[in-house]
Amino acid sequence: MFLQRTLKSTIRATGVGLHSGAKVTLVLKPAPEESGIVFHRVDLPESAPFRVEPSQVNDTRLSSTLVHNGVRVGTIEHLMSAFAGLGIDNAIVEVDAPEMPIMDGSAAPFIYLLQTAGIIDQAVPKRFVRVLKTVEATEGDKWVRLEPHDGYKVTLTIDFQHPAFRKSARTIEIDFAKQNYLSEISRARTFGFIHEVEFLRANGLARGGTMDNAVVIDEYRVLNPGGLRFEDEFVRHKVLDAIGDLYILGHPLIASFSGYKSGHALNNKLLRTLLADESAWEFVSFNSREEVPSSFHALPPLGI
Repeated sequence: MFLQRTLKSTIRATGVGLHSGAKVTLVLKPAPEESGIVFHRVDLPESAPFRVEPSQVNDTRLSSTLVHNGVRVGTIEHLMSAFAGLGIDNAIVEVDAPEMPIMDGSAAPFIYLLQTAGIIDQAVPKRFVRVLKTVEATEGDKWVRLEPHDGYKVTLTIDFQHPAFRKSARTIEIDFAKQNYLSEISRARTFGFIHEVEFLRANGLARGGTMDNAVVIDEYRVLNPGGLRFEDEFVRHKVLDAIGDLYILGHPLIASFSGYKSGHALNNKLLRTLLADESAWEFVSFNSREEVPSSFHALPPLGI
């Protein structure tokens, strides 16, 4: 019923890294069953391909960065979110720079690339991670949580005390049995405050950031000429990030994820907490429609 998926063909794109400002060539390739999402820094002769997993996220300053045997691949969360949204289990990701291209700051360009390459089913059942009991990670007043749920649901609240962040647009709940990732989440862009740019660039971050690839906010308002894509684009982007961060697990979740002021570090801490407790989760596959949780029946043909 739910089979593993990979790409039908190879596709490439170029862009710049949001934080490094470096030019990046990205190549996405098909991969065999049970490969997972594999990253490869092709600009480093000594670098070998490696499969993404939570223990490799070792830098979470404004993004999720993999560090494997000293090799870095930064800002992977938007591509990982697109993989999750389209239900792609196996793929090879080649880059020739230390960071993924930021594209327009959302997952939509990656969705376009993946759909252009084509997506095919493979001859092996998809393996889900089903959460069996509640697990939580906290940091001060911030928290994230995974709970048992017959499907996949994300509920997030952000708390920025700024005029651009309307109170009515700070919380969102997306139940993917009823709502669609492509239309509801994939186009939401990353955002940042203009007064932080100088500090970030002094610390080697945001060097490639522009209003073409991020929502930029001054003391009072959004500066982008086109404004926001959604009234609550900020919290929708946090959902996009969370979906990408959680897909670093390597398998889709059957669970409810919720959080307050969540971020990349907490999302990764939550995955490590989950994996550390073997009684909190299990692998499941579905070989017939009768076995599939009822709330999954409404899912679109591709992913969430």
